[in-house]
Amino acid sequence: MREVLPQLLAWWEAGETVGMGTVVATFRSAPRPPGASMLVGPDASAVGSVSGGCVEGAVYDLAQEVATTGTPTLQRYGVSDDDAFAVGLTCGGILDVYVEKVSRETFPELADIAADIEAGRPVAVATVVDHPDPAYVGRRVVIRPDEPATGSLGSPRIDDAVRDDALGLLAAGHNGTLSYGPDGERRGEGMRVFVWAFAPAPRMLVFGAIDFAAAVARVGGFLGYHVTVCDARPVFATTSRFPGADEVVVEWPHRYLAAEQEAGRVDARTVIAVLTHDPKFDVPLLEVALRLPEVGYVGAMGSRRTHDDRMDRLREAGLGDDELGRLRSPIGLDLGARTPEETAISIAAEIVAGRWGGSGEPLGVLSGRIHA
Repeated sequence: MREVLPQLLAWWEAGETVGMGTVVATFRSAPRPPGASMLVGPDASAVGSVSGGCVEGAVYDLAQEVATTGTPTLQRYGVSDDDAFAVGLTCGGILDVYVEKVSRETFPELADIAADIEAGRPVAVATVVDHPDPAYVGRRVVIRPDEPATGSLGSPRIDDAVRDDALGLLAAGHNGTLSYGPDGERRGEGMRVFVWAFAPAPRMLVFGAIDFAAAVARVGGFLGYHVTVCDARPVFATTSRFPGADEVVVEWPHRYLAAEQEAGRVDARTVIAVLTHDPKFDVPLLEVALRLPEVGYVGAMGSRRTHDDRMDRLREAGLGDDELGRLRSPIGLDLGARTPEETAISIAAEIVAGRWGGSGEPLGVLSGRIHA
């Protein structure tokens, strides 16, 4: 929903009715992740995508119908359906798409949720998308850390179970569908609840105000990271040199990272790219980075000789094999990159592969499912 939220909110504020389809579960090689949404507006226009084109036509028709009837529907599209070829899902994947009517009456919390997302405040939205009793389908609860939940899914037992699990998804920054018994029994089945987890964007910390950093910042923003470029040299660390960064900080890198960790602004989704390849900057910085209790990625730029020298210095500083094993150096995958932009793609590819467990091998030489 995040991608289509501006248009959805505009129609909502105008008092219009919108049909919205959302991917709530995927199986095998589905083209869009859970949370991807498509709107069918009051002017019959379509905004967003649930499948990259495979089933848009079918979801469009269903969304128009649901916007009229007001009855939410969970629909499965995929190769297991008799009509799979008719709707065009030829990629071999399966999508569960939840389609609902959105208006001021059906979704009164939307403006507050949008305000939270805009301000970077974590908020989760849990919706019953399947239940043996159709009266439960469409019930929604809004969950914020350290605040009472808004709304109810039908009973205190359901609300308590979903709140705990939704907070876990929110902390991880992942959308997901949760399964329970009809009254929230954790070992039961029959009720499915989809959770949109609107966590603040994950952070990318780029150290070293060089031309490669500008390219990495642009790619990081494209991937959805909140990008910070940090360097101790004010003449180089300027916003005009790094228009792709969300913020540019003038500070010694190791001091900045330690302060961010102390303030609780570094977590398991944070990625760190050390591009300084200067011992006086990168060794103290990596001493901090590799000792962080949790971080998604730490990579450092440099030649083989620079890497070997850096590892010797880090060992002399007291780092052990487990800590050094977290370092990706020389940074990036072997793409034969030469330019800053190509190098940025190489670094981004390594980050993505590490996040999802990819091998970095060409898909054409591998067998089995594309998406594990």
